[in-house]
Amino acid sequence: MTLPLAARVLTGDPRAVARAITLIENEDTDAAALIGALFPHTGRAYVIGVTGPPGAGKSTLVDRLIEQARAAGQTVGVIAVDPTSPFTGGAVLGDRVRMQQHATDAGVFVRSMATRGHLGGLARATSDVALVLDAAGKDVVIIETVGVGQDEVEIIRTADVSLVTLVPGTGDDVQAIKAGIMEIADVFVVNKADREGADRLVSSIESNLALHTYGADEWRPPIVKTVAIDGTGLPALGQVIERFRAHGAARHFDRRRARGESRLRELVAHRFMTRLEQQVLAEGELASWVERIATREVDPYTAAEALLARALERR
Repeated sequence: MTLPLAARVLTGDPRAVARAITLIENEDTDAAALIGALFPHTGRAYVIGVTGPPGAGKSTLVDRLIEQARAAGQTVGVIAVDPTSPFTGGAVLGDRVRMQQHATDAGVFVRSMATRGHLGGLARATSDVALVLDAAGKDVVIIETVGVGQDEVEIIRTADVSLVTLVPGTGDDVQAIKAGIMEIADVFVVNKADREGADRLVSSIESNLALHTYGADEWRPPIVKTVAIDGTGLPALGQVIERFRAHGAARHFDRRRARGESRLRELVAHRFMTRLEQQVLAEGELASWVERIATREVDPYTAAEALLARALERR
């Protein structure tokens, strides 16, 4: 099934794309072979990450970015990462509801994904789903993170450009200076800029940017004020994204290599733990180690070394 499905994905068939994403999300046994078949056909899409705290208007901003891309004749894939339902395991918010105007547009494919407990603002399968959309011929892939706060740093390992969206009046002037946020932003977007406190938030970000030393050829994250609900500031944001794309063209391969290394390490760790649990340890043995750590009978480092030794014995 994998090769016929991959061939259909490469034609841009939306049903095949949806099926491929479902296989990847469910960690189906065919998923790895599917990615293997699609991977040589990827690397053409430009991936835009949109992150920031809840209530910052990320979904509305994404909706406007879709409009801009379509007006420029580009096809768009959207991955909207949402919290996981404790009942169904699916996405809670369902960002597709907020993007219904694009539902009949064949040039737009929107998929909501549940985090399924994965941290960092993304679902575990997000990068692979982005590859599927890339292989399906989408010119732009937009990833909207779950909106959980300052720990959404994974987006920088997935996107070509990271937009950190903040909103005045909710303490974001404090959030902006916290660890991680300053480092992941390629562009700061102060959304809902018609609210009181927008200029103060801009000043706060500027003050913190001033603490960093940027080289002559180094990109200094600009700050763009927008009101996504009516489109104010979106043309300026589009221009900034294009400037960053042009500026980073020479370093694009370095960023892609870093993403590749991060993904490789993640997959090896995940595969190792899966094999350890399924093929090396007896039933309940891992739980026993966890229990011993909880009771302070053994420390996590000693337990990890013991489990690693067990795995190496089975080579």
